[in-house]
Amino acid sequence: MSDQLKGTTESSEVGAPSQPLPRKTLSRKTLFYYGLADMPIQMAGVPVAAFIPNYYGADLGVSLSAVGTIWLLTRLFDGVSDPLIGYLSDRTNTRWGRRRVWMVASVPILMLAVYKLFMPEPPVDAVYLLTWLVVLWVGWTMLFIPYYAWAAELSPDYNERTRITGWRAWIGMAANVLSKVVPVLAIFLFNYGGTRETLFLVGTMTLVLLPLTVGLTVFNVPESRNYLPTRIPLLPGLKLMWRNAPFKRLVLAFFISQLGSAISTALVVFFIRGVLKEEQSSILMLLVYYGFNLAGIPFWIWFSSRVGKHRAWCIGLAAFGFFQCGYLALGAGDFYYMLPFTAVTGFLGGSFWVLPNSMKADVIDVDKLESGEDRAAWYFAVWSFVIKVAQSIGPWLALTILAILEYNAAPGAANTENGLLGLKLLYCFGPAIGFWLAAMIAWNHPLTEEIHRDIRAKLEARHD
Repeated sequence: MSDQLKGTTESSEVGAPSQPLPRKTLSRKTLFYYGLADMPIQMAGVPVAAFIPNYYGADLGVSLSAVGTIWLLTRLFDGVSDPLIGYLSDRTNTRWGRRRVWMVASVPILMLAVYKLFMPEPPVDAVYLLTWLVVLWVGWTMLFIPYYAWAAELSPDYNERTRITGWRAWIGMAANVLSKVVPVLAIFLFNYGGTRETLFLVGTMTLVLLPLTVGLTVFNVPESRNYLPTRIPLLPGLKLMWRNAPFKRLVLAFFISQLGSAISTALVVFFIRGVLKEEQSSILMLLVYYGFNLAGIPFWIWFSSRVGKHRAWCIGLAAFGFFQCGYLALGAGDFYYMLPFTAVTGFLGGSFWVLPNSMKADVIDVDKLESGEDRAAWYFAVWSFVIKVAQSIGPWLALTILAILEYNAAPGAANTENGLLGLKLLYCFGPAIGFWLAAMIAWNHPLTEEIHRDIRAKLEARHD
């Protein structure tokens, strides 16, 4: 644990808690405009993770092992791009700020990659998928890291940060739900459905929203110029980060939880098509899940203010893992019996979108106290890279195991009992084990609201 955090903890233990700092409440208008840029991120994120592997592996003829390996390689590439963009964003100094310029530059790159990945012209091969995934992740990083780092700089308040991430998550999730409503309506009203059709519809909506929402955010949300300049070289900066004990615990817990989520997301379409024998309604299941995510977000904002962010997150993780195991009881023809479990896990999963992101902003304050610099983007870059490694290992592991089990992903293909059982067990226990382990790691997260208040008081005193 860092020296600053130790000192703060000791002061709390001897009965000398600091007085609450003045609460800096942002207007709803600012929160709304800030949250808009999350809409295309959330709208495109799930189809990339859930539909692209299935579409390219099952419908376009790229082997499952190749798809899994490509996912792993492209996400490992982020080991270079994520820290580089975070490092550069922290050091950017323009009349328009240091976050917004990167967000604007990302838009044309993302639009091109979404068009190529979501609307490919067959035949395509592994090289095509590899190329455009690399382009997608570069653009994604240019948007995601500066944008999420910006949230940590909008307010120093412990609970206000949860409000910021809550608004952003709710608005982004609303776009996510909309991207599921449109394909569901297309299926039931026009009999226009399937993986290819879903990708076309979601891709079109993403291409429209990207320039519109990012533009509204960067032109309507002021970016503070009152930040500490970043001068620490790369290696000393990494050493300081390594000394940040709350950050390390949080990253480890989130890595494991994301590993479980990545396995679930990569396999959900395979589970619905293979185990439940339902070809068109995967998007309906996702609509239910993300709709209940949306409903759950306000509850988790409220609940975290009562029990603490890390305890609320752990409760959500543990309960999610329990209900995920309910899918074990399902078989062919049971798609609609799946939806109650989906609704419950969706509500619980609302905690995932709000609480860890709010906790990230708090652990950055530990570094700010020790380093004397604002290195939010650098922290978000390392965080993003760790998450992407989890999100690459998860699909790679899941698809590799399916390939070993000789699972046949082709539409209508017959599979052995062992193949179907392996898919079911992996889909149920892969996420559950990850969530339970993450909850155990995060349960004693040391950065509570009291301790964070002491850190903020020291930062305020330093700059008075």
